Amino acid sequence: MSSDHLHLNLFTMDSVEHVTVGSWRYPGDQSARYTDREYWTEVARTAERGGFDGIFFADVRGIYDVYGDSRETAIEKAVQTPSNDPAYVVPAMAEVTDHLGFAVTKSTSYNHPYQLARELSTLDHTTDGRVAFNIVTSYLESAAANLGLDERMEHDERYDRADEFMDVSYALWEDSWEDDAVVRDAESGTFTDPEKVHAIDHEGEYFDVPGPHGCEPSPQRTPVLYQAGSSDRGREFAAKNAEAVFVSQPTEEAVVDYVEDLRERAAGYGRDPDHLKFFPGIVPIVGETEELAEAKHESYKEHIDTEGVLALISGFVDMDLSELDPDQKLEHIETEAIQGVVNAFTSNDDREWTVREMAEFAGLGTTSPVVVGTPEQVADEFEYWFREVGVDGFNVKEVVRPDTLQDFVDLVVPELRERGLLREEYAGNTLRENLFGAGQTELHDDHPARQS
Repeated sequence: MSSDHLHLNLFTMDSVEHVTVGSWRYPGDQSARYTDREYWTEVARTAERGGFDGIFFADVRGIYDVYGDSRETAIEKAVQTPSNDPAYVVPAMAEVTDHLGFAVTKSTSYNHPYQLARELSTLDHTTDGRVAFNIVTSYLESAAANLGLDERMEHDERYDRADEFMDVSYALWEDSWEDDAVVRDAESGTFTDPEKVHAIDHEGEYFDVPGPHGCEPSPQRTPVLYQAGSSDRGREFAAKNAEAVFVSQPTEEAVVDYVEDLRERAAGYGRDPDHLKFFPGIVPIVGETEELAEAKHESYKEHIDTEGVLALISGFVDMDLSELDPDQKLEHIETEAIQGVVNAFTSNDDREWTVREMAEFAGLGTTSPVVVGTPEQVADEFEYWFREVGVDGFNVKEVVRPDTLQDFVDLVVPELRERGLLREEYAGNTLRENLFGAGQTELHDDHPARQS
């Protein structure tokens, strides 16, 4: 743990469903409003009222078509389909908030670093320095096909490309424009001093980018960097690049092992391990009484769409789970998709999981723990994970939208603040300051991006 108080993100998606497949059918759920700008501005206001650091937007290219070798289940069951690009709702949410940050997921497999660097610099300017880049490598074969590729790149090659993608991005963000390049000297007719704007002259295996960057430095220069690598290759990438790490592990022991591993790897890159913040996912289900919370939990479980969950996980792991007997035991597998998902079930504890048990467990939040209880009981669990397990905060996953967020902010946040676990005021103006302290607007000096 490297924080003096809890950090919170709302983990959501600009789509009907995210990771609680079937909850769009729950009475009062507003997931279908994902296309409504006012839905997102309401969410932003609520999250900022609750002291959240940010809204963390998941995203995916393509449609989940591994289950049954068909896209029909994903389309019918709204398995992260339909969905919109989250970057375009960020300006509206920033307009109605002052401190809340926004992490947008973008793929290094299907973007070009010069273009994406410009887009994220623009967002960082527009939000006054409140943007994060969740770095992913993309795993769906359907995405590769839709973007003109013959097949998806194999797992490790995706990370090879991602390494070079980040080298280019860092050069554009950190090295291309000097801090005082823009002089705005009307008398001499010089807006920018050309001697202080530099080409990056990158020539590599995947990209040739001469530069310079098209944008002047934004408030954070480089957006805050999120990552969630689970495989060995993914962990190495996260240890080198990430400032905030999404921990997708289903048990306390697995979370502890993962955090210790990433901290050791980060130190191997010359980084202070305290410059990484760790965010496991969590699903809070809270009621004014324990009985009400349990009843809410049971009613949520009744709306889990098991077939939809299996379609989601099939896409995650690139394995058609429709071909397996529901009572078949899972075994440790490695695929070209997200290696960590099923491995989280098979490699980190002594329990033997069946396909059916995995689907039922994953119905509310996939691999994240579900915490059910009164505000005090939920706060107890958050405090335990913060003080004893050593995480820095949580990516709060929704069951019903926006009720999960509203319940948490109205019921749990006051209890966390009463215990001194959650700040009353934000530390600074930028997202990085709110994560690492006032004045820390740009990357830490020990980050590899600052070592060139």
